[in-house]
Amino acid sequence: MNSPKLIDPRLELICAARHFYQQGWMVGTSGNLSVRLPDHSFWITASGQCKGELELGDFVRIYPNGTACPEGSRRVEKPSPDVKPSAETAIHQVLYALFPEATSCYHVHSVEANLVSRFVKGDTLPLPPLEMLKGLGVWEENPDCAMSIFDNHLQVSCIVDEIKERFRTSPPQLRALLIRDHGVTIWAPSAKTARNDIELVEYIFRYMVAARGVGVWGVGEERD
Repeated sequence: MNSPKLIDPRLELICAARHFYQQGWMVGTSGNLSVRLPDHSFWITASGQCKGELELGDFVRIYPNGTACPEGSRRVEKPSPDVKPSAETAIHQVLYALFPEATSCYHVHSVEANLVSRFVKGDTLPLPPLEMLKGLGVWEENPDCAMSIFDNHLQVSCIVDEIKERFRTSPPQLRALLIRDHGVTIWAPSAKTARNDIELVEYIFRYMVAARGVGVWGVGEERD
């Protein structure tokens, strides 16, 4: 008989967070990861936890009605008032509502994501036509592809409102968005796909920064 812990979706989040931490994309306590369950609740990383040292108790379960339940802590398997959900939980909530097929939502902070978010002044970031885009579902030859950018706000509710308003009227090309001077967020139909998509997006960002540094024309520039 399989142990419940072998199939606990939090284990995948722990592995992904440790990997991203080692890449320098979740330094300190930054970033947040979540996975949605069949009952439409979701696990999300707790606020203020080092992402390279997560344990099963370092998550909060968010129910469809908005109720948050720690369901365990580092030291005792019972709810703890010290375990609070990520401050950006509302972004995960709105993305799950807008994209019902998504079961995972990952948000990381990388140097490259912040740099490329300043390459343009508008609300979309043109992406170079790299082979890596195929991994994100873009199969056209020489694709004209862009990622949505949102301004950062102290109040997360302002970011949520802008995401909701824009995506309801203009669906994004990619399952990803960039918050200026903050980081990238992706949503995907599985945890494995979410992890792959983060890696692909970060590769593209690194390429754009490097290409700009050596003067490759058109990388990260706004189009006329």
